Amino acid sequence: AGTVCLGMDAQGKEIYVPFNELVPMVHPNDILVDGWDISGMNLGDAMARACVLDYSLQKQLRPHMDSIVPRPSIYCADFIAANQEDRADNVLTGTKQEMLEQIRADIRDFKEKKNLDKVIVLWTANTERFCDIKEGLNMSAEELLNSIQNNEEEVSPSTIFAVASVLEGCTYINGSPQNTFVPGVIELAEMEGVYIAGDDFKSGQTKYKSVLVDFLVGAGIKPTSIVSYNHLGNNDGKNLSSAKQFRSKEISKSNVVDDMVESNQVLYGDGKGPDHTVVIKYVPYVKDSKRALDEYISEIFMNGTNTIVCHNTCEDSLLASPLILDLVILAELCERITVQLDAEPSLAGSTPFSAS
Repeated sequence: AGTVCLGMDAQGKEIYVPFNELVPMVHPNDILVDGWDISGMNLGDAMARACVLDYSLQKQLRPHMDSIVPRPSIYCADFIAANQEDRADNVLTGTKQEMLEQIRADIRDFKEKKNLDKVIVLWTANTERFCDIKEGLNMSAEELLNSIQNNEEEVSPSTIFAVASVLEGCTYINGSPQNTFVPGVIELAEMEGVYIAGDDFKSGQTKYKSVLVDFLVGAGIKPTSIVSYNHLGNNDGKNLSSAKQFRSKEISKSNVVDDMVESNQVLYGDGKGPDHTVVIKYVPYVKDSKRALDEYISEIFMNGTNTIVCHNTCEDSLLASPLILDLVILAELCERITVQLDAEPSLAGSTPFSAS
């Protein structure tokens, strides 16, 4: 839905065109979907359980969804909340090396059976706890591959998926806030020339926060206290009710404020950012309609203060789904872009790693 301003016509009116009319982009209708899940429920039943789409739309989609069953996925109980165990009925067994090889085989199977030009893998699963980053474990590609071979407990499922994607030459996009891209993954992606990107979708409160804080700091208004409260009732909220998984999300929400502080040494000359508190509560009744309440207190001219209080009802899945399509389409476009500088002998792509 994004547009680009081309300039003005003879009457001084600005002319806008859709972005996909300027560069050759894949049409969403040409994208085929497959995937993994620790729950073996078919997508029709999963759609009904999630209560995201209205009933009439579910009735229209049901015939197309019932036949789609996810492939078995990687379940390491220590990385997600214990309350997810009751969903884990569709899991891979064996060592982490064996699971890595199975994910690679699944990617090849999907590509061959559907006669696809390419595959892009995108993580939309539960938020994991942060994994350790240390010498001998994952500081280099060699260390990481050895750790997987040795079945090290501290290698997360999302990292195994990332490694499998890179080894199959597939762009990997991370839609959750955990530290999937350990140094070994980044080095492996650079070695293989494969794109990896992302550290959370930031489609609701976090996106709103990044826009508002950017506006305030850009206007010379200094946020000194930011308090954010959320409650939600979907499975994401259930998983985030666990302290370790919540911590991953808390770091992601805090990072958008840290970036703004670092961008303005006039307001934050001492490097000390605002007091920033994030609260997330699980309330099953509200399902996917996340409630977000924020209070921003800022210092203004002549020792004055400015307070903004806002309430935002965020339909989590419906806000994230268009981003998923956009990310896949843009990633595919980036794979086809090459540049050649004067001193370089041939065309080449850009740096394989990007943070969103």
